[in-house]
Amino acid sequence: QVQLVESGGGLVQPGGSLRLSCAASGSILNIYAMAWYRQAPGKQRESVATITRYISTDYANSVKGRFTISRDNAKNTVYLQMNSLKPEDTAVYYCNADVLTPYSERAYYWGQGTQVTVSS
Repeated sequence: QVQLVESGGGLVQPGGSLRLSCAASGSILNIYAMAWYRQAPGKQRESVATITRYISTDYANSVKGRFTISRDNAKNTVYLQMNSLKPEDTAVYYCNADVLTPYSERAYYWGQGTQVTVSS
C-alpha cells in the first residue's frame, strides 16, 4: 500500500502565495515522476507541474513563472510553491506519484486533494 497525503491548501487573496506539500509513504522502493494536478468546479482535471526523479520539470503554460515544483527524494515529498495567485487558480489540487514497490509493482497513486481558494 502506498499513501499520498497533501497539505498546505487554504484561502488566499489574489497576488498571494501558498506552498503545497505531498508526502508519500508505505511500500515504496522508488518514486519516478511526481506531479501536481488540479480540478476546478465543472472542469476536467488538468496537469499543473511535473518533476522527474532527476529534477527535470515541466509546467502548464498557465502557471509558468508563478509556480515552482520541487521534491525531496530522501523524504519522498513533493512541493508546489505558488506565487502571484489568481482567482482562476482556485481548484482542488491533487498530488500524483509514479511508484515502484518492493514487490516489483509499478503504478500511479493519487492523494486525496487539498482545496486552494483565491479570493478577496
